[in-house]
Amino acid sequence: MSPSITCTSLAFTWPDGTAVLEGLDVAFGPGRTGLVGVNGSGKSTLLKLIAGELRPADGTVRVAGEVGYLPQNVTLDTALRVDEALGIAGRRAALHAIEAGDVAEEHFETVGDDWDVEERALATLGELGLGHIGLDRTVGEVSGGESVLLRLAALLLGRPDVLLLDEPTNNLDLYARRRLYAAVANWPGVMVVVSHDRELLELVDQIADLRSGEVTWYGGNFSAYEEALAVEQEAAERMVRVAEADFRKQKRELADAQVKLARRKRYGQKMFEQKREPKIVMGARKRAAQESAGKHRIMHEEKLAEARERLDDAVDAVRDDDEIRVDLPYTAVPPGRDVLTLMDLELAYGARVDGGFDLRGPERVALIGRNGAGKTTLLRTIAGELEPVSGEVRAHVPLRFLPQRLDVLDAELTVAENVARFAPGATNNRVRARLARFLFRGARADQKAATLSGGERFRAALAALMLAEPAPQLLMLDEPTNNLDMASVRQLTTALESYEGALIVASHDLPFLESIGITRWLLMEEGELKEITTEAVGYSA
Repeated sequence: MSPSITCTSLAFTWPDGTAVLEGLDVAFGPGRTGLVGVNGSGKSTLLKLIAGELRPADGTVRVAGEVGYLPQNVTLDTALRVDEALGIAGRRAALHAIEAGDVAEEHFETVGDDWDVEERALATLGELGLGHIGLDRTVGEVSGGESVLLRLAALLLGRPDVLLLDEPTNNLDLYARRRLYAAVANWPGVMVVVSHDRELLELVDQIADLRSGEVTWYGGNFSAYEEALAVEQEAAERMVRVAEADFRKQKRELADAQVKLARRKRYGQKMFEQKREPKIVMGARKRAAQESAGKHRIMHEEKLAEARERLDDAVDAVRDDDEIRVDLPYTAVPPGRDVLTLMDLELAYGARVDGGFDLRGPERVALIGRNGAGKTTLLRTIAGELEPVSGEVRAHVPLRFLPQRLDVLDAELTVAENVARFAPGATNNRVRARLARFLFRGARADQKAATLSGGERFRAALAALMLAEPAPQLLMLDEPTNNLDMASVRQLTTALESYEGALIVASHDLPFLESIGITRWLLMEEGELKEITTEAVGYSA
């Protein structure tokens, strides 16, 4: 039997009663499938159900073949050696024992037919750009991005029939992303990948669009999907225009019919009052006119109701995907005003800023560099979360920091309660009004943070910072596009375009950085912060 995934009448509901999937039927066969959809549509939940990380409330999941799963947030025990994280420590130890002359039978049983496991492991690490790590170092010595690739290396070594990837390029620098792209392009089995990374989605064979609890299939990569979607939307919008014209026509005809009926009624009443015909004849004519009028009115009302239904159906076919609505408070910084000063800064874990660095006015700074270079450490030091080893950090304006892990949220509190923590003086109505602009309307504002998807967590964390007082005149974002669907990335870009304060963004997403009008590029490399030209960005990132 060839590898495959079949989900039948699949349903899942969070413990607080929030329904994510209900009656979903979907099947994945050989090839690479990009699973797309707006944040909160259930993409990550579906992967967890297929991987067995979650149990469905109803329905079944059947997988033919062994499953490998790369979750959105990879956590590895930092005390593990690399070979242990790869799952080959036992076989490797048995091989070394045999090579040392120990011919105990259990060693041969452990190795089985996998005599080249060490060579395969080193080759896989090399293919993913991790050849420098080796097998004897500990996981604690690698960066967050490298730990993602290390987890992927373990999956590739295990040779699963079905590979599930949930936002695999999150936290990866451009160099590491290219390694992952190559691994995806060469994958021979069944693959389902959830991602907002357009370059990655260009490598898939088909797109599965999860929307309103149903999957719609599109052949080809993401570009082909967008083209097909554009054709669909153009046709849907045309149908809306036709349905609107028909609806207006039916309203006019109903109004005209009502005018005519009113005239008939007045004429009949006048004839009855003038008694020009026998009473019995006049009564019969009056009843017949009333019956005719009633039937005529009912006919036009039914036509109007049918036209309204056609219009509603046409409108439903046009996508109006919810996007985050970020209205940043007034945060203008005059040109030339001191915003941030760094002096001879030595950071924890070895990175440094030699001499001085000044940020003035509404400058927009991109902070780039490979994973583990110290970008997050620098932002956390500026935010006051880490003490510098030496040197000085001076922020001259109110600042806010949105960390990569979004740990500003308390998982046990609701969205509204989390936001209220940052603005204790705000009324409940004000908190909920602000949350509505971030798509947490009504009962959604009462969801616990622990039940939110990655994109929903981002929206909640950003809402909390934006509602906090004083409003930030320096906004620092660490990998803000991680876990956001493409619609939300576009809306975030638009929001940041209107932001009038200073901005520091650490990101590996060059298209996003270019879209928000970066004015200065800083490269963290080999523990040092350097300013680089725009031309050098693509190479350095």
